[in-house]
Amino acid sequence: MALSFCGNNKTLTPYSVEQGVLNNGCFVDALNLVPHVFLLFITFPILFIGWGSQSSKVQIHHNTWLHFPGHNMRWILTFLLLFVHVCEFAEGIVSSEVMTTNPLHLFMPAFMGFIAATTSVVYYHNIETSNFPKLLLVLFIYWVLAFITKSIKLWKYTEYLVGPQHLRFCITALLVILYGLLMAVEINVIRVRKYVFFANPQKVKPPEDLQDLGVRFLQPFVNLLSKATYWWMNPLIMGAHKRPIELKKIGKLPIAMRALTNYLRLKDAYEDQRVGGPGGEPGRGGRAGPGVGWDEVEAGGRAGRREGASRTGFIHVISLSGLTPQTAEDPDRAPSIWRSMYRAFGRPILLSSTFRYLADLLGFAGPLCILGIVKYLNKKSEISEEDKTKGTFLGVYFMSTTELLQNSSVLAVLLFLALVLQRTFLQASYYVTIETGINLRGALLAMIYNKILRLSTSNMSMGEMTLGQINNLVAIETNQLMWFLFLCPNLWAMPVQIVMGVILLYYLLGPSSLVGAAVIVLLAPVQYLIATKLADTQKSTLEHSTDRLKKTSEILKGIKLLKLYAWENIFCDSVEETRGKELTSLRTFAFYTSMSIFMNAAIPIAAVLATFVMHHFINESGPTHYEAFAALALFHILVTPLFLLSTVVRFAVKALISVQKLSEFLQSDEIGDDSWRNGDISVLGAGKKHLGVTKAVNRKHPMRYQMDNYEQPSRRQMRPTETEDVAVKVTDGSFTWGNNLVTLSDINIRIPSGQLTMIVGQVGCGKSSLLLAMLGEMQAIDGRVYWSNCSFPPSRSKNRYSVAYAAQKSWLLNATVEENITFGSSFNKQRYKAVIDACSLQPDIDLLPFGDQTEIGERGINLSGGQRQRICVARALYQNTNIVFLDDPFSALDIHLSDHLMQEGIVKFLQDDKRTVVLVTHKLQYLTNADWIIAMKDGSVLREGTLKDIQTHDIQLYDHWKTLMNRQDQDLEKDVQQDSQTMLERKTLRRAFYSREAKNQIDDEDEEEEEEEEEDDNLSTTTNRRSKIPWKVCWCYLSSGGFFMVFLMISSKLLKHSVIVAIDYCLAMWTSAKTNQSAASGANVFNASSNFTVPTPGSTDAPGAAPSSDSFYLPVFIILCAAGIILCLITSLTVEFLGLSAATSLHHNLLNKIIHAPIRFFDITPLGQILNRFSADTNIIDQHIPPTLESLTRSTLLCLSAIGVIASITPGFLIPLIPLGVAFYFIQKYFRVASKDLQDLDDSTQLPLLCHFSEAAEGLTTIRAFRHEARFKQRMLELTDTNNTAYLFLSAANRWLEVRTDYLGAVIVLTVAGTSIGGWTYSLQEGGLVGLGLTYALTVTNYLNWVVRNLADLEVQMSAVKKVNSFLSTESENYEGSMDSSQVPENWPQDGEIKIQDLCVRYDPMLKPVLKHVNAFIKPGQKVGICGRTGSGKSSLSLAFFNMVDIFEGKIIIDGIDICKLPLPTLRSRLSIILQDPVLFSGSIRFNLDPERMCTDDRLWEALEIAQLKNMVKTLPGGLDAVVTEGGENFSVGQRQLFCLARAFVRKSSILIMDEATASIDMATENILQKVVMTAFADRTVVTIAHRVHTILTADLVIVMKRGKILEYDKPETLLEQEDGMFASFVKADM
Repeated sequence: MALSFCGNNKTLTPYSVEQGVLNNGCFVDALNLVPHVFLLFITFPILFIGWGSQSSKVQIHHNTWLHFPGHNMRWILTFLLLFVHVCEFAEGIVSSEVMTTNPLHLFMPAFMGFIAATTSVVYYHNIETSNFPKLLLVLFIYWVLAFITKSIKLWKYTEYLVGPQHLRFCITALLVILYGLLMAVEINVIRVRKYVFFANPQKVKPPEDLQDLGVRFLQPFVNLLSKATYWWMNPLIMGAHKRPIELKKIGKLPIAMRALTNYLRLKDAYEDQRVGGPGGEPGRGGRAGPGVGWDEVEAGGRAGRREGASRTGFIHVISLSGLTPQTAEDPDRAPSIWRSMYRAFGRPILLSSTFRYLADLLGFAGPLCILGIVKYLNKKSEISEEDKTKGTFLGVYFMSTTELLQNSSVLAVLLFLALVLQRTFLQASYYVTIETGINLRGALLAMIYNKILRLSTSNMSMGEMTLGQINNLVAIETNQLMWFLFLCPNLWAMPVQIVMGVILLYYLLGPSSLVGAAVIVLLAPVQYLIATKLADTQKSTLEHSTDRLKKTSEILKGIKLLKLYAWENIFCDSVEETRGKELTSLRTFAFYTSMSIFMNAAIPIAAVLATFVMHHFINESGPTHYEAFAALALFHILVTPLFLLSTVVRFAVKALISVQKLSEFLQSDEIGDDSWRNGDISVLGAGKKHLGVTKAVNRKHPMRYQMDNYEQPSRRQMRPTETEDVAVKVTDGSFTWGNNLVTLSDINIRIPSGQLTMIVGQVGCGKSSLLLAMLGEMQAIDGRVYWSNCSFPPSRSKNRYSVAYAAQKSWLLNATVEENITFGSSFNKQRYKAVIDACSLQPDIDLLPFGDQTEIGERGINLSGGQRQRICVARALYQNTNIVFLDDPFSALDIHLSDHLMQEGIVKFLQDDKRTVVLVTHKLQYLTNADWIIAMKDGSVLREGTLKDIQTHDIQLYDHWKTLMNRQDQDLEKDVQQDSQTMLERKTLRRAFYSREAKNQIDDEDEEEEEEEEEDDNLSTTTNRRSKIPWKVCWCYLSSGGFFMVFLMISSKLLKHSVIVAIDYCLAMWTSAKTNQSAASGANVFNASSNFTVPTPGSTDAPGAAPSSDSFYLPVFIILCAAGIILCLITSLTVEFLGLSAATSLHHNLLNKIIHAPIRFFDITPLGQILNRFSADTNIIDQHIPPTLESLTRSTLLCLSAIGVIASITPGFLIPLIPLGVAFYFIQKYFRVASKDLQDLDDSTQLPLLCHFSEAAEGLTTIRAFRHEARFKQRMLELTDTNNTAYLFLSAANRWLEVRTDYLGAVIVLTVAGTSIGGWTYSLQEGGLVGLGLTYALTVTNYLNWVVRNLADLEVQMSAVKKVNSFLSTESENYEGSMDSSQVPENWPQDGEIKIQDLCVRYDPMLKPVLKHVNAFIKPGQKVGICGRTGSGKSSLSLAFFNMVDIFEGKIIIDGIDICKLPLPTLRSRLSIILQDPVLFSGSIRFNLDPERMCTDDRLWEALEIAQLKNMVKTLPGGLDAVVTEGGENFSVGQRQLFCLARAFVRKSSILIMDEATASIDMATENILQKVVMTAFADRTVVTIAHRVHTILTADLVIVMKRGKILEYDKPETLLEQEDGMFASFVKADM
């Protein structure tokens, strides 16, 4: 057939122009082509020539520079224009089908317009990124021309009386409006940028963020299309394949999203409520710049402060002592956090809600389009001749809108567009809420932190505000609020969605639909109930698992002891018992989870069942197939909001509680204002209490942190004059910790500047409180504290001064040793070295793996108390401040270190500098060094003066001190404790690192091997490695759940999905049968006028037909639905319980493997790593994998069954399925890798943030004394921003995936509709089946992204299984031995005779031997001493007796039996050992002495008596059942050691081994011990490994070891005679 532009009708003379050119419709359309062709001719050359020549001067790293006004407006208008062109094109094609001639001019201009509009936006984008606005003139001319030609067309239409009832008229009118608007946008650009017609065009700078190359988060800056599809994420996500995403790669946040910006927004909203709503408004105009002084900076003294306050009208009210901050308009009410949140973040939430509403409304297009497509499939639009002539004007046919919408193909395209738009809006809504949620979290964290730094100390110490509470606020409450924001648009979108859905259902199915809706609505409360139950169960699970972890960590810490005493099984059982309780909770948890999943799956089935059965009884005829499937699609839409509703309500309730907690926290007491520590001596007096000092906020420097807030005062330039020699003075002071009890009363003291002041007194008399009172940490009830101006350099008089302060309880940062000491000051090598020497830290630093660059603190290396304390003192010494406060710095140090610190550090280092030092101490022997002494007693000052004054005036006190000093001096003489403690600490450190480094080497080798296997030096292999799914691990997980459960799960899942398909298929056949009957029975349903009529009961021409199909289909339908519901229940239960049994067996195996691992394993594996397997990884296996697995299998099977159904209905669909499948494969492959990296980044950046909060809360007094608040705030902001960046990128990556899978889904729907319509034209299928196919295609769009998301999650979670598995492969110790335990005599070893023959021992087959060919013979009952330098193999020998190390040559024979042949439990339970570090377990004293419960009470008391503990234990509540806290913290180290001794006595064995057991005891106790051992063990063999040689001088035999060999072996007397012998030299050194 011939195609010509004006059609090929000879009679109509389309080319005649007798009535004038413009009255020829074809000419007008041709005229409309002109602008489009003009645009294409001009722009294509420009686009192809490229922009190289005219690239802009300012080079930006992204082509994201939005700098033309009306940018978004232009994009929106262009999208509308494209849509209208599509409509115009469709209308043209359908109209030309009606006409017999084929006029191209009906749709050709529309097609060209579409191309031109697309070109215009591409062209615009290129101009914009290259910043060359002059070229925009082309577009301006195009819009003008198009506007003119379209207006001519519209004017002609009105002349010919074509009106709004015709579709083409409406389209043309719309186009005129759009072109007009675009023209206006263009004019506006000229007006603002003045790039043409003006003399001086405007220069434009890119936004600040884009000038900063560090900002990589471009969502706010890219164009609309890229915003909607997250196109700018492509390089990041694709790049993740080649190399993992690191923090550098995701850069910084844009300014608007930083925590500081959001904090100021929230704080302004919060404070505005205080100042008093609108009343405070007028003043706000005067703010200088967008206020951003994050730290309330003192505006130069008082005057500045007052003037500042009046100038800004923004007053920060701070309470002095105990008053809560108050609101101006209503003094009793605290500012509402909800209102501040709404004021600060309301707008984005409204925007997101708008997007959400649009998406929800578009969601209903799906069911309606299905209805139309199925309904009009087989209906040819027959139009009568008269209608045709009626609609013909200008020689062409004009149709009405309804006619167009009765065309299936048009509906299919509309459905596709609606889906794409709906998904775009939905993702936009998600994105906006998530971004707002993240912003809110940043703001709240900053607010909480700011408050923490101002918390009054009494809150912390009186337990009103515990660290736990603060950590919860940070980790839980802020996240609850963030999640609430994520879900909050649902709160108002869902009711609308539900109401709309029900109305549409009613419109389709009449009253019976209400029954189905009622089923859904009535079951929603049950969902809510289940959700609350889940939350409760989770709490109890958490309690049990904390308990289990505590027990596990105790076992791991005391593992050496447990193995030596053969107690591991007893302790293992106690953990298993707790795990049993935990599993009971988990079972309940699994049950509720599966109920929730079941409800979700079963509700739609139940609703459909109720509706259609009901409909059958109400309307005999039953629904038509198109109504049935539209209804089915509607039910699918309805279920989601109802399921989510329970979650949203739960989060709303949690959010209310969180806000309550936050509000209480923000209202809690703050520390007083500290103006008195600024140069001017001001008063902290009682009269001032109610004034609430006002501070101005410095708003002058937006976005610049005020550095000078925390600069250290430079060194003092001038000596104070003699008269002004007081640094701090307190008069008539009485202070409290805020509980109305006076802690310090009647304080009158002065601290002379430049001198050493000591504060002494008994424990608990208020020494530390006095320091804190001077620092302003306590509440002053009365009196005043003066800080002298001259104790600070006058040059910095307006700055805030800092005091170097070392608290009694040492406080370390999670940072390197060096950072802990310099603490933010500049590094000065000489000074640093001097400080380290003064605190004798060098030996300790040398032991650390990376020297002073080693991380210490909570998350770093565990240092001992003394080491921590010395680092804190070093920090105070290093700071360049004039005043140093040291609070009992000697408490954890042994005597040598204390002396060294006193002489080198305090007397020399600080005094030579003429710094004012205040020292609190118990060591009275140092009083002689003091320039000034303050003696305290019961919270008041007993005496103050020099030592001479006190000697003359208060002889009694002086004598008292003298006796104490003598006692301390005797201690000194006794105390050859020498290196004792310090040496011990260093030794433990050394051991820890030696073993850890060995382990690291082994690990590295493993990793290298793995990599070598994998890498062939091309990127593809690494890519593959990272995108592979860990099938092996999955299989291991499933198999540990038991094969029966796996089989049950798989079979029930497959059955369930087949049944669901069968239900829908049955429905399709049933309704098709009915429709065909009613069609056959002559009731013309498809009469165009009666659009939605159901056949009337009266028109049953074939009465027998209808019931026959019903009688068959109805029962089948009911049975299938019932089966489906039951199967839903079974599958949801099997998956959860499969997960539970896997978790049970994995934990059981892990615990047994680890407890029975050789001791070497614990030396080389860090404790934290093992604990992680039991905490984080076990938690993931317990609670996270089962639901993920369930969701993954469900969504995958849904997608597969849907594709199967569609392919069976329209086989043509399989052809386009191939490219779609490939696209899907690549999308998921890229996403999984990137998502994993981003998730790791999010996790790894969260920990430092949480630690920083708890760190700051612990070290409050130190931070405030040093005046480092600003630096800490700065650090907190950086950590928050880093974490938020990772989280934002993660959520943007999720959006990236969802947009792509959603568009794929839309394409699937389009292809299904296309193939169905095509297939239908060749009359292949039942109408009902087409409906079925489309309904399924719609569900695929919902589930595609879940498949990928769950796959990515499962991959991350499976790494937990992998880690646990890696521990399951450790070798256990050989517990069996070659002899049976029954062959060992009951009372072996009876005599205690030990023969060591040619013994060689190593810790690991990989390592060198530690004992080489050792031979010895110990007679029964001998007392043997073994000595030697560190590392000579003494301890290794003691371990060899217990077969704890690898004896690879030679043997040890005890009473005639080779110990290597014995079963380990038998051997170890018959010997006794006392270790050098005393280990106690939490429980009772009885449990610690005899966990097996074998002994009588008398035996236990006897053992305690021998160990000199009987009297002490008797005084404890409960006697033998008295509580021992974790690690035995409630006893001193000496007492713990004695308990360990008692433990050895309880086990009456004939051989006792003491491994440096006296290292941590003072001399007196040690003497007791030695006597006891000699008497109680007179008849037993005792092997002592000596730490101090004098303890073995009385032994029968001494063995001296060196480098794993025996050097000397004889009686001590004989050895002492050899002057040059090793033993003799040891004894000399020890004397």
